[in-house]
Amino acid sequence: MVYATRMQREGDTVLKKATARLFYKLIGRLSRVSIPENTGDFRLINRRSVEALKLLREQHRFMKGLFSWIEFKQVSIPYCREPRSAGTTKWNYWQLWNFAIEGITSFSYGPLQLASYFGAGVALLAVCYALFLIVRVSLYGVEVPGYASIMVTVLFIGAVLLITLGVIGEYLGRMFNETKRRPLYLVQGLTGITAPKLHAKGCCNERYTN
Repeated sequence: MVYATRMQREGDTVLKKATARLFYKLIGRLSRVSIPENTGDFRLINRRSVEALKLLREQHRFMKGLFSWIEFKQVSIPYCREPRSAGTTKWNYWQLWNFAIEGITSFSYGPLQLASYFGAGVALLAVCYALFLIVRVSLYGVEVPGYASIMVTVLFIGAVLLITLGVIGEYLGRMFNETKRRPLYLVQGLTGITAPKLHAKGCCNERYTN
């Protein structure tokens, strides 16, 4: 697989360059798939890679990620992109925003995990505040009758709900990965025997070997 990498983005605004750099850094941290930066969707690929891509039947197809997911040998050709000689881009910032969300949600359930961590953190703070109320009432007495008991009850229930939502989020993320039904591995090449044609039935139980 051969792709071209933009070393310079001539003609793009400062905002577009900054958001593109932010997107690649964010998806690089959230996703386990290494997606090359500043690379378009146009690739030169061999037949074996095409057959491997055809095995991925998911509906939301973030091609930058799918190209990288198969992990066959890839070569980058750097180039400097010049400004457009005619016409304007058809991509506005709303479409780019949706494209970024498509990429992040297709190759990572990191946002679900972040929600889980946030819920656990808020739950911990709630429990600490409940303990503070109990200690304060024990030392200084009751300032407002019923306030401490109500707050402790509400914070305890809120902590349980947030932790439960976090657990549900973890299971939901794993279900999300399972529904994609991606092959466990793909065969890149065979040595010493005639290489069979890559097909769905054979690849569902195979991943690649170098």
